This record gives sequence, C-alpha cells and structure tokens, in this order.
Amino acid sequence: MAGRSVSTSEIDKRWDAWTPAEVAQRLSGVAASWYVAAGWALHLFSDSAAREHADTEIAIPAEGFNEIMDALPDFEWDVVGDGRIWPFPEQRAIHFQTWLREPATGIYRLDVFREPSIDEHWVCRRDATITLPYRELILHSSNGIPYVIPEVALLFKAKHLRPKDAADFYNVLPAMDQARRSRLHSWLSKVHPGHPWIEILASCNS
Repeated sequence: MAGRSVSTSEIDKRWDAWTPAEVAQRLSGVAASWYVAAGWALHLFSDSAAREHADTEIAIPAEGFNEIMDALPDFEWDVVGDGRIWPFPEQRAIHFQTWLREPATGIYRLDVFREPSIDEHWVCRRDATITLPYRELILHSSNGIPYVIPEVALLFKAKHLRPKDAADFYNVLPAMDQARRSRLHSWLSKVHPGHPWIEILASCNS
C-alpha cells in the first residue's frame, strides 16, 4: 500500500480548483476526448444545478492522459485512492484519480479521472457492459466547454449519496428529458439495484 494518508481537512486546505473555463483554456490543444465530470458537469448542463464546487473534475480516456500531462508541463501529479496519495506514476494502474499540484505551493488545481475506453467508446468503470461513443457522451456549453451527459454524472454520484449528490439529482432532474431519465433508470438498475433514485425515475417516466 505505502503512499501517504490524507485527511479531509488537509484536502480542504490544499484545494483551490481552476474553473471549467480555465481548464478548457489550458487544454485547448488536447485532441483526446476529455470532458468536465461530476458536479460541474451538471452545473454546465442546467443552471438549476448551479452551486459552489470544492474541486474541478475532468475525465479522459486513460491512453490520452499523457496529452494532459504534456499540456500542463509546469505542474506535478499525484495518484489518489482509498484515502491515500502517491507521487505519480506510483499506483497508476490501480487507482484512476490523478490530482494536479502546483510544485511551489502544494495547491491542487485539477482532478483527472483516467477512464477505460475501447475504439472511441467510453466504457463505464463500474459496469463494462455500459458503453457510449464519445460523440454521445460529451455535450458542450455555449462557450465550448466539453462536459459529460447528466445521466453519466448522476450514475457515478449515486454510489455515495452524499447530501450534495442528492441535491444535484433533484436539482437537475427537471432539466432531463424522458430519454435521459430512462437511460439513468436502466443503468442504476444494473449498477445499484434498489437505489432510491430508481423509483423516483420510474414515477417520472410513467
């Protein structure tokens, strides 16, 4: 295991994330299919999901991660998982999260998920039978910021069901059409059977 354990309080002190617009500007030359994920993705999809964000998370096919590194040469990276941190590339094959760190200050600016993919298709790391072509997976904001479709963002949020995750679900649900709600219902039934959101989605689609 090794690495170093990290507390929530330390994380809070060391995060000062770039906004999605700042990230998009810095990654403008990256050709791989990267996109804003998690809470910020829902925020970009609908103003009804707008809130404060403690960090900024993006995802990219794992084989494209070197493009992110090349675009941000003045920073360092840490691999994160199970409450521990390792200097990149230690544990890279085991944990998918990678935090971008300013060498001089130790401040973290960006959280990058290295995701599985096959032939220009995203593959869900929680159930490999769930796949989508990147052209369907990624939407773009009015100013061109790529972000993941809301049903994927909510599928990953469903696991922990923190208060902010529940708030994101209820806030963005009215902005999702029936096709998006149906797809999320199907995915949750496979990945998290018995999840409370399943019944809510079923009632919306009835």
